Amino acid sequence: MGRFLLLVLLFAGQVAAQAVSNYPERPIRLVVPYAAGGAADAVARVIGQRMSQELGQPVVIDNRAGADGNIGAEAVARSAPDGYTILMGDVGNMTMGPAVRKSTPYDAIRDFAPISQLVSAPNILAVHPSVPVTNFRELIAYAKANPAKLSFASSGTGGSAHLAGELLKRATGIDIVHIPYKGAAPAIADVLRGDVQLMFGLSVVLPHVRDGKLRAVATTGSRRMASLPDVPTVAELGFPGFEATAWYGLLAPAGTPKAIIARLHDVAVHALQAPEVRQKLEAAGNEIVGSTPEQFASYIGSEKAKWSETVAAAGIKVD
Repeated sequence: MGRFLLLVLLFAGQVAAQAVSNYPERPIRLVVPYAAGGAADAVARVIGQRMSQELGQPVVIDNRAGADGNIGAEAVARSAPDGYTILMGDVGNMTMGPAVRKSTPYDAIRDFAPISQLVSAPNILAVHPSVPVTNFRELIAYAKANPAKLSFASSGTGGSAHLAGELLKRATGIDIVHIPYKGAAPAIADVLRGDVQLMFGLSVVLPHVRDGKLRAVATTGSRRMASLPDVPTVAELGFPGFEATAWYGLLAPAGTPKAIIARLHDVAVHALQAPEVRQKLEAAGNEIVGSTPEQFASYIGSEKAKWSETVAAAGIKVD
């Protein structure tokens, strides 16, 4: 009986090894935990199309929106760890959401195997022209001289624009008032009218900076934006380490074989190097990353710690 069991286990191991070596043998489902048309969806469709060409199997985009990304992320976390269901993870569903909610149905560290961070998208700190400042240092000085006089808009409590503002408050010691809206459109509308003076954002802010309706005083990435090369980062203006970016990356369910993770990583990074992929992603304000699984895991951990500390210090609760 013992010998029979050993043979069964050996056979099962050989079958599993063959499945990994032949991967992929059928379409791969890339779950985007948000509605079609958003930033995460756009990144997924650009990278997924190119990965399909390289893998020889379709990468099918599956939009599973709801609960601020929780529904789609949980679906992937509970999927078979065979490489045929992967997630477009982002700063919201991996780090910010779990920080502001009392509970989430998955653990960003325990339940996922990172594949690669694909891109990073810095925020622009935009100011209405009615504010008597021309640069970031003048803004901070003005805010300190006028506590609680300036307000900043966001698309909702606990989102990227909100937490970027809270991180800025912690870093600089200024007192500015958060005004949450139900979406980016009404938020930017009030900023353009001057009813609210500040806003962090990228695609919703950039066009108005370019046409002169808003003034960009800083960006929040680790380096200057190619589309705004004359606008400095917050970090280089005296606050080293300051970073508040949107980012997107691929993750698989925990327990996915390392060989499959390595295969997906190599294909994703190679896809990022394709000129047409870079052009599309960078045109939308993204910076190409292409990290290793280990680097991505470390980055998620550091982001989780940063936003958890920021949320705790600000006393933010969504539910």
